[in-house]
Order: sequence, then structure tokens, then C-alpha cells
Amino acid sequence: MLNWLDMRILGIDPGFERLGIAILERSGGKESVLFSECFKTSSKLEFSERLKLLGAEVKSVIKKWKPEVLAIETLFLNTNQKTAMHVAEARGVVLYEAVCAGLKIFEATPLQIKIAVTGYGRSDKTQVMKMLPMLVKIGGEKKLDDEMDAIAIALTGFAHLRQ
Repeated sequence: MLNWLDMRILGIDPGFERLGIAILERSGGKESVLFSECFKTSSKLEFSERLKLLGAEVKSVIKKWKPEVLAIETLFLNTNQKTAMHVAEARGVVLYEAVCAGLKIFEATPLQIKIAVTGYGRSDKTQVMKMLPMLVKIGGEKKLDDEMDAIAIALTGFAHLRQ
């Protein structure tokens, strides 16, 4: 059983071109962002090489920060099936690395993320992004959307574990 009062969560906003990554820690009942990034792969690389790079980055982050839980967004199907398939494959690589490292897996839908961050399931992206700094100290320079999404996903993981 995990102690949700003191733990680290790896939040992932899945993608193969841009992968949002965040490590959040709860200590003494307060969440903080320990690390976040938007990991990018070049479109000039073969897709299989991009997946390899994503896996290596996730494995490295897990090794360095030692989270107990992976919180990852479920696949949002869009009209471009090729893109959706590639994102699904990227999710698979992330899930594989997390399971190999022994992490507990929490998958969040976009609705769950919006409710956890704003309290309203029909919030738009702007409302979610505006609310994040009120919930957790983000610090540093402006973060890319994928990075902020990973932070929101990790916060959703904490909210879910609290229940």
C-alpha cells in the first residue's frame, strides 16, 4: 500500500514529438514540482528511433527521481489515425518502462484531469493552465503546454490516490 501523504509521482503527457514529463512530490501533505521538461524528438528520425529515445528518457527520469507512481493521460482520439497510433505506441513505451521499474500505474482521462485541477469537467485548456500555479509552486521560466499538462496529470494522480 502506498502512503499518499509522502510520495513522488511521474506525470506524463504522452506524445512522440513532444513528451511532457513532470516529477511531483508530496511531503507533509503539500505538493511541489521537483522536475519538469518537454522532451522533444526530431521528425528527421525514424519513428522506431524516436520511440527508443522516449523510452531512454523516461527510464533515466525514473532512475534519477525514483517515483512510486506513473500518472499518464489516456489516449485522446483525434481525426488523424496515424498520429493517434503513434501516440498510442509512445504511451506503450512509457508504460513498459514504468512497469519494468515497478511503478504503480494511474491512467487519467482528460475529464478527470479537468475536474482534479479546476473542479469543472468542461474547463478549457486556458482555465487548467491558469489554475495550476495556484495549486502547486511551478517556478522557473515559462513551461511548454506539454510540460504543464504533465504537471496537471501528476496532480490528478495525487487527487485520485487521496480518495
